[in-house]
Amino acid sequence: MPSCVNFWVGLDVHKDSITAAVFRNRDPEPIRVDRLSYNLQKVRRYVQRLQAEGPVRACYEASGAGYVLQRSLSDWGVPCELAAPSLIPQRAGERRKSDRRDAIKIGRDFRDDRLVLIHVPTEADERVRDLVRCRETFQREIIKSHYILKFMRRRGFIYREGAHWTARHVDWIRSTLAPGTLADEDQIVLCEYLALLEYKLQRRDDLDRRIEALALTPRYKPLVDRLGCFRGFKAQATPASATSSSRLRGTIETARPWVHLCAAVNAARTPPSSSTPGSVSIASTPSSTASPPRSPGPWPPPPLPTRWSASSGPSCATSM
Repeated sequence: MPSCVNFWVGLDVHKDSITAAVFRNRDPEPIRVDRLSYNLQKVRRYVQRLQAEGPVRACYEASGAGYVLQRSLSDWGVPCELAAPSLIPQRAGERRKSDRRDAIKIGRDFRDDRLVLIHVPTEADERVRDLVRCRETFQREIIKSHYILKFMRRRGFIYREGAHWTARHVDWIRSTLAPGTLADEDQIVLCEYLALLEYKLQRRDDLDRRIEALALTPRYKPLVDRLGCFRGFKAQATPASATSSSRLRGTIETARPWVHLCAAVNAARTPPSSSTPGSVSIASTPSSTASPPRSPGPWPPPPLPTRWSASSGPSCATSM
């Protein structure tokens, strides 16, 4: 028997139950598989019995169960990891699934280091990420506002003067609220649709302001400044990126030498010219067939077109 006993616990977590498969050291099969109710006090007593015999490490699939169990186990002195569900190795033909099988598989793969573990955000980061997801929900709801266009098409109003949801298009929709254009019932329906859309826009814009304020806090501002070099990368997406992956900061730091190297190589390959003083060419002899250097694009890039915001959105106050 080895002098030190280590326990590897694979958990299959559901809303009302937890199935635990316990492996001891390198044993091929679990020494026990238990089904527990999702009660943190019972789980704690179960874990403490294992801790009395040796160190315990646990892992379960990232799911809608969230991080409550992970944080509780960590507070009890049990390192707990979460595995990426889509990256769990599957053998060909392995299609039978049950809570017991899943718990055993996770425990064995976790012990053998075959799982891809995800970053567990702090509670503060999780709240920020949920705020960003709330904003994305409103954005999806706004995009689904095609029911307004379908309603108008059924009434014979089709906009053919350009793209939809531009300021001109919105003014055209509002013009149909003029007296005598629509029947009273149709006017009520369209006005309610527009009022609902305006509410969604106002909520989204308010969330944008809150997220932008969070993006300028000391926790996220360094990352915002670094990601600002990517065109179209807005402050609303930066907190979500910072809370979704623990490797993002390390990736940026690791990529820094490569960025400098690529910039140096690009500068070396650029033929000298009067507009680029100090440039160096790696070509030993000029070539008459060489293609002319491409002129760099404008920097900083031009701003993206402004979108229709709630401040310019439809209003039914004067039409009813």
